[in-house]
Amino acid sequence: MNPLLSSPDDDGAAPSGRPTPESTPFESWDLPRTPWLLPGRCRNPRRRTLLLEVTSRALFPTILVFSVYLLCVGHYGPGGGFSAGLVAGLAFVLRYLAGGSTDPGAVVTIRPPVLMGVGLTVAVLTALAPALFGAPVLTSAKLVVPVPLLGKLEIVTSLFLDVGVYLLIVGVVLDLLRALGSGIERDMRGAGEAT
Repeated sequence: MNPLLSSPDDDGAAPSGRPTPESTPFESWDLPRTPWLLPGRCRNPRRRTLLLEVTSRALFPTILVFSVYLLCVGHYGPGGGFSAGLVAGLAFVLRYLAGGSTDPGAVVTIRPPVLMGVGLTVAVLTALAPALFGAPVLTSAKLVVPVPLLGKLEIVTSLFLDVGVYLLIVGVVLDLLRALGSGIERDMRGAGEAT
């Protein structure tokens, strides 16, 4: 019998579902002592992949920083809002594969349709803003902003368009994860109830 699935009356397990170390030391020596590895209640402890969980938690911030780097250098090298959004979306996909449906919600508290709407609004307003000054739509300019201790910082206005596209792509990926993941989990629950 799996010690994680036993009740407190069966083998002397703790009320949280974890066996106490003194009751079954051989079966529980490799269980995590603290819940920092799991985003929530694990559906099936036998299907848990500890290596994937730890790796995704280590790589997630690094991939997001790389996506922001791609976003910022999009006009001076390969990159931009679309490719940066795809890289950030892949980070969320990796996090979803490791932790399930509870993990992306723990990372992003904004609903995906709101994120898509904000991204689309920023992109459209940035594209139409030059028309207010008599320039053609999607015209970009270079802004020079003085930053203390760093000197002058040059920002291309099309960066704001890329930020909008970035938010839009991340929102689409999160919405796809929510939609497809809920269907997969529903099918898994149905298959588990049938057996």
